[in-house]
Amino acid sequence: MLLPFNALDNDEFKQMCEAIGKFGPGYEPPSQFDLREKLLSEEYARTKSLLDDREAQKIKLGCTIMTDAWTDMKRRSIMNVCMHCSGGTSFLKSKETSDVSHTGEVIFELVDKAIEVGAKHVMQVCTDNASNNMAAKKLLLEKRPNIFWTSCATHTINLMLQGIGNIKRFKSIVDQAQKVTIFIYAHHKTLAYIRKCTKRRDIVRPGVTRFASNFLTLQSLAEKRDALRAMVVDRAWEEMPIVKTKKGKDATATLMDANFWKGVTLCLKVFEPLVSLLRLVDGDVKPSMAWLYGEMLKAKTKIKEAFGNNEKNYRETIAIIDKKMKGRLDSPLHKTAYLLNPHYTYTNKDIFDDSSMTVGLMKCVEQYFGDDEISAKKMVNEEWLLYENMEGPFKKKLATSWERADYNPVGWWKLYGTEVPLLQQMAMRILSLTSSSSGCERNWSIYEMIHTKRRNRLTTDRLNNMVYIQFNTRMLSKRQRLKDKKKADSLLCNDASEAQGWLFEGGDDYALVVFRDGEDGDQGVHPDTGIPYDVLGEAMGAQEQLQVRRSARVNIRDLEEEEFESEEEDVLEEEEIEYEDDDEY
Repeated sequence: MLLPFNALDNDEFKQMCEAIGKFGPGYEPPSQFDLREKLLSEEYARTKSLLDDREAQKIKLGCTIMTDAWTDMKRRSIMNVCMHCSGGTSFLKSKETSDVSHTGEVIFELVDKAIEVGAKHVMQVCTDNASNNMAAKKLLLEKRPNIFWTSCATHTINLMLQGIGNIKRFKSIVDQAQKVTIFIYAHHKTLAYIRKCTKRRDIVRPGVTRFASNFLTLQSLAEKRDALRAMVVDRAWEEMPIVKTKKGKDATATLMDANFWKGVTLCLKVFEPLVSLLRLVDGDVKPSMAWLYGEMLKAKTKIKEAFGNNEKNYRETIAIIDKKMKGRLDSPLHKTAYLLNPHYTYTNKDIFDDSSMTVGLMKCVEQYFGDDEISAKKMVNEEWLLYENMEGPFKKKLATSWERADYNPVGWWKLYGTEVPLLQQMAMRILSLTSSSSGCERNWSIYEMIHTKRRNRLTTDRLNNMVYIQFNTRMLSKRQRLKDKKKADSLLCNDASEAQGWLFEGGDDYALVVFRDGEDGDQGVHPDTGIPYDVLGEAMGAQEQLQVRRSARVNIRDLEEEEFESEEEDVLEEEEIEYEDDDEY
């Protein structure tokens, strides 16, 4: 049996090896029946017991229900349900829905059954913005008007990145960069040489989505800019036959083009605020509802600054963000969470005077308290005024801990909200919520790992139990690593499935990352000659080489579809490509 190399990174694999080693020679493994029945049931029960503390958190601070659908190798449609509380994300159950369409009614019934287990502790349902989910939302609000239904922030931010990445001027930079990496990774000699020049650090950095792969790879290119430019002016590079082809010359010219690097620099400046926000909502490090709206406003400000605060330049980009945000990330619940975070409101008291914020707060209070008008009125007319005016416990010197960006909003309300119990409870429950359902989507990779071609006869119940164990064990291990300060970039991925567009032509139909013309000068110089790379690029005719030449015989499409001129053995198969961790060097 062959195991993937990354199994060594799995804590459970290490524990298994240690446990087997303790038995020594003569150890007899369990039978198939024991594994499928007794041991699987015992492990399921053990895993469930490890999640008891999350049940306690759910009762104390409320939780979010998340759902998503997937089709397996036998074309069975499976819908799963996850729960998120302040302790993290947990897989609850899956249901086969092959015999029915995924209508709003079907999704509503699945979500409603999950809520029934502890209806008074469910604060919100979080899904993507698909029409069937919105239909389920209407049905749920009719039956349970006190529960909020919000759109997934990770999904929405990815849509923003997609829209911005499709803007012509940004797309051209991504396309240029992809042509360079495709050329390099398509040939053994060029790939080996670039690894030599970059100390075996790969350019392509696969992410959890295509958008993440684009940003991470552009960032990687920018980090290795001088090494790449030094490489293409080296004689060993110039003497490679493949480099003398049209695509080889274009790759060389791109890496020596000052305008290309200016575009990469500015595109990273424009994208970085949204990518940072994506890390926040997708990282599961802390409940993100408290920070989403405020950080989105900051991201828009930073993007405008990247464009020099020139409205003509940033108008189209900001319009895309506003369009995707409307109705998804600016709901009454999002605005109330923003108001309840003193990190924003006590820094800028004018936020309290914003009429749109007040309207959002009132709608949220009405939905949260429902028929309990007495509590709603007391909270708004008495307790809220103490918070807004920084009176009572809110004016204590110790309460200024909100000034720190790493403070805990829920802990802050627990300490200083004792004199406003209704507001305190509402604040703690809202600020403990997640804003993303990506944790629910993340276990499809576990389904695919368990439900392989050789194991596609698993029953849905057994598959459900195995996913329950695998997913929850993995999330518990991740939580422990966070406590141990062994943090990892939530956008990085172990495989290249979402980075195909950087490896071969046609691997990615969309260019989804933000790119822009930059104002920063190109400051690098060649390490041996001291000549600025701007000058070298000019002397080599970099910009001229990249200009498309029109001809009566050859049109632009013909040029784009030109094949690599290389021997068969030079073409790399996808599985041959290895990825090194930049942090190791």
